[in-house]
Amino acid sequence: MGEYSKALSSHERALEIRKIALPPNHPDLAASYTNIGIVYRHMGEYSKALSSFERALEIRKIALPSNHPDLAASYNNIGSVYDDMGEYSKALSSYERSLEIKKIALPPNHPNLASSYLNIGVVYKNMGEYPKALSSHERSLEIQKIALPPNHPDLASSYNNIGMVYKDMGEYSKALSSHERSLEIRKIALPPNHPNLATSYNNIGNVYNNMGEYSKALSYYEKAQDIWKKSLPSNHPHIALVKRNIDIVKKKM
Repeated sequence: MGEYSKALSSHERALEIRKIALPPNHPDLAASYTNIGIVYRHMGEYSKALSSFERALEIRKIALPSNHPDLAASYNNIGSVYDDMGEYSKALSSYERSLEIKKIALPPNHPNLASSYLNIGVVYKNMGEYPKALSSHERSLEIQKIALPPNHPDLASSYNNIGMVYKDMGEYSKALSSHERSLEIRKIALPPNHPNLATSYNNIGNVYNNMGEYSKALSYYEKAQDIWKKSLPSNHPHIALVKRNIDIVKKKM
């Protein structure tokens, strides 16, 4: 938290200087408010993050053309805070506004469009709207396949997201194949003890657990635990999570 306080005070100092040096609706002021909002979001201070991001958006609406990519970024930031707050319908409308601007401002298969579809998919999943979530994540993946190298980590994230939706829908074999594809890419793209590999192992474990294949679930949970113990602080919630998963599955065996 100390690092966040330092970041916050340096961004606030930059804002004060810019307020003196620049006209009141200069885009650099919006950049300062955005930086402040990002720090507040990381601190979990969502209402402060929201008001900083909204101030940035107000300035950008005055200073920039209506379909400037920075406006899309502002709507995206606002959407991410609403998502964190569990205000999913507001998150969705902000993300969709961001996507509308990106569709006008960017080439049709730009990776930033994929990011928007991913964010929209996450919100739909949180709302329990699984078919809509799936279709958003699949659109994201289609764009990434065109825009990115075949083993880019973002592709792994998309397969992971698709797998999680299939799991929630009870489509376990489809979930498994999506998570396995995600894991294959991560094995190529990431160092051997990267935390995202553990995420894949844990998610595959969850699917096997739901399928009643407890020994397979245990084996994947243990792989996840091994990597997270090496790569994360000992008090990280992921370590507690996987330990709980292991305990649950052992009781079922």
